[in-house]
Amino acid sequence: MLKGTYTAIVTPFTKDGEVDYDKFENLINMQAEAGITGIVPVGTTGESPSVTYDEHSKIIKTAVEASSGRMQVIAGTGANSTSEALDLTEKALKAGADATLQVTPYYNKPNQEGLYQHFSKVADLGLPVVLYNVPGRAGREIGIDTIARLSEHPHVTAVKEAGGSVDRVSAILNKCEITVLSGDDSLTLPMISVGATGVISVASNMVPKPMVELTHFALEGNWDKALEIHRKYYQLFCDIFIDTNPIPIKAAMAMMGLIEEVYRLPMCKLSDIHKEVLRKTMQASGLL
Repeated sequence: MLKGTYTAIVTPFTKDGEVDYDKFENLINMQAEAGITGIVPVGTTGESPSVTYDEHSKIIKTAVEASSGRMQVIAGTGANSTSEALDLTEKALKAGADATLQVTPYYNKPNQEGLYQHFSKVADLGLPVVLYNVPGRAGREIGIDTIARLSEHPHVTAVKEAGGSVDRVSAILNKCEITVLSGDDSLTLPMISVGATGVISVASNMVPKPMVELTHFALEGNWDKALEIHRKYYQLFCDIFIDTNPIPIKAAMAMMGLIEEVYRLPMCKLSDIHKEVLRKTMQASGLL
C-alpha cells in the first residue's frame, strides 16, 4: 500500500530551455534528505505535455537512478492514447519505477467503459497503477463504480484524488478497498481524516519536511500537530495555485534559488502581480 508523502516533482530547465538533469538530481537529493516517501516525475507538475517523448523516459530513468532506493518512484506515464500510455509505462517498468501514475485520458473524453478498458490495459503490464482523477484538467471524472471495478485488478493499487472533493474519498472507500491519496495539498489533512493514506504534493517541492510531518502526524492521529502545520502553510497551499500549475511552484522555487524560472510554451512566467502575492506568502511562511 502506498502511504505517506509523495512529491509531484518539477522538471527544471536550463536558461536555454533544455532539461536540467543536474538540478533535477539536486532536487531529488533534497527530497531524500527531508524523508519524503516518494517522487512522481513527469506528472502535470513535471510539465509532461511539454517534454519530448525521449526526454519523458530519460527523466523517469534519471529519477530512478538518482533515488537509489531511498524513495519510491511513481512514474507519470499517462496519456490520452492507450498505445502511448502502454509504451511509456513499459519503459518506466524497464527503468525500475515502483508504480505508474495514470491520468484520466484528456480531451477525447472516453466514457466509463473506455476508461475501464484503458486503465485495465495499462495495469495488465504488471506495474502497480495509481489512477489519477483530475476532472478539472482532463475534462472527465473517473466514476466511483469504475474505480470499484478497477480495484479488482491485482495491479490497480491506488487513486490520486484531485477533484477537490473530500466526499469522494468516503464514497470510494465505502464502495471498494483501494488506497486513496490526496491530490490537493490543502485537502491532505481532511482527506486523511476520512481514510486517505497520504498525498501526492506540489508544495513539498519547496517544503518537503513540513509536508512529511503533516502527513505523519495525521496518519498517527495527532490532529493538533497536523492542524498546526496545515494552518501555517495553508495560504501557501492556495497561492501555489494562483495560476496554472506548475507556473507558481516553479516561480516560488526560483525565488528560493532552487531552479531557473524557465518553462516551455504554452506555459510562461508568472505575472508580476501574482509573483508579489506569492512572495509575500512565502515571506509570511518563513521561506524568504
